[in-house]
Amino acid sequence: MKLRNVALIGFVITFWRLPCQAAESKTSWQAEWERTVQAAKKEGALSLYLLEGDGELGAVVQTFQKKFPEIKLVTTPGRGNTLAPRVMAERRAGKYLVDVYIAGATTAYEVFYRAKILNSVRAALLLPEVVDESKWWLGQHHYIDSDGQYIFVYVGNVGQYVSYHTKSVEPGEIRSHWDFLQSKWRGRILSRDPKISGSQRIGLRMFYHTPELGADFIRRLYGDMDVTITREIRQATDWLAHGKFAICFFCSEILKVKAQGLPVDEFQTAQWKESRTISAGNMGSVVMPSQPPHPNAARVFVNWLLSREGQMVFQRAANTPNNSEESLRIDVPKDMVRSEVRRVDGVKYLLVDKPEYIDMAPIYDIVEKALAQANKR
Repeated sequence: MKLRNVALIGFVITFWRLPCQAAESKTSWQAEWERTVQAAKKEGALSLYLLEGDGELGAVVQTFQKKFPEIKLVTTPGRGNTLAPRVMAERRAGKYLVDVYIAGATTAYEVFYRAKILNSVRAALLLPEVVDESKWWLGQHHYIDSDGQYIFVYVGNVGQYVSYHTKSVEPGEIRSHWDFLQSKWRGRILSRDPKISGSQRIGLRMFYHTPELGADFIRRLYGDMDVTITREIRQATDWLAHGKFAICFFCSEILKVKAQGLPVDEFQTAQWKESRTISAGNMGSVVMPSQPPHPNAARVFVNWLLSREGQMVFQRAANTPNNSEESLRIDVPKDMVRSEVRRVDGVKYLLVDKPEYIDMAPIYDIVEKALAQANKR
C-alpha cells in the first residue's frame, strides 16, 4: 500500500512539474525579450541604413516607430555601390554609426562579410516565431554566408532581368535566353555594367548557375553580341525607352517608365524553363554591423522585421505597380505579389544567394575576358 501511495505521489509531482517547466521556459524568452525592449527604449534610437528605392521600406519604418515610439528610428538611404563604401569609410574614421543594414545580399557579402565586421544575426534571434525555422521556405532560415549566421535572407524573388523596346521587338519571337543571341540582335543590346552594384550581379549568378545557360551563355552574350555597357541607371532606361537599343539586360524601373506611357516592357522570363531561380533582390537581406551604437534596439528591430507582422508590413509596402518582393516566410499571404513573378508551389527553385553561389569572381572573369575579346574593355 505504501509503495502504491509513493508511486501515486511521484506521478502527481511529475505532472505538476511539466506545466511549471513549460511556463519557466516560456517566461525565460519573454523575460529576455522584455529586458531587451526596455534596454532599447533606454538607448532611445536606432540607426538603419537601407536601400533608397522609391520609399518601399517607408511603411516598415513607420510601423516599427508606432509600435516602439520610445525608439527613434533614423534612416540613411542610399544605393549599395555608395552606401556600403560609406559605411566602411566611417569605420576607418572610427565612427560606428550603423545598427542595422538592409539591402541586397551581394553587397553585404562582398563588402561587410569579407571585411569581418558583422555580428551574428542568428544569435540575435529571440522571438519563438522567428527562431522557428518551419515558418520559412523549405523549413529553414536562409543565410548566404558559409557560417550560416551573418547575412539573413528574408526575400525570395523570381527575377526578371531583361526588358525591351516594344516598337522594336515582338515579345513572342523570344522564348528563351538563347534567342537573344540571334544575329539580328547584334549591336542592339544594352547592358548595365556587371561589376557595379545592382540586379545585374543577381542576374549573372542566375545565368551562370542555371544548367541550361551557364558560362557559355554569358561568354557569347558579352563576347559575340556587340553589347553596349553603361554604368548609368537612368541613361540605360532612357536609351531603351527612346529606341536607341532594342533589348536591355538589367535596366531598372521598367514598369515605372511603362506606366508613364513609354514603349518599354519586361520579358516574362520567370515563365521560361531556364529561369527557375530566386534571389533576395535589392532589399531582401539584413545584417548587423559590429560595434553598433544601439545594440538592443538593433536586436528588437531585427526580430520584429522577421516576425510575421514585420514581414506582412514589408511585403505589403514593397509590392507596388513598379516593384515586387516575396517574403520567404510561408505564413505571409502572397496575393499582393504579381502573379507572373510569384513563386509556384511544387516548382524547384535555385536560391542564388546561397553560400555556394554567391562568389562573383569566376563570373566577373568570364565577362571581362569576353568584353576584352570584343574590344569593349
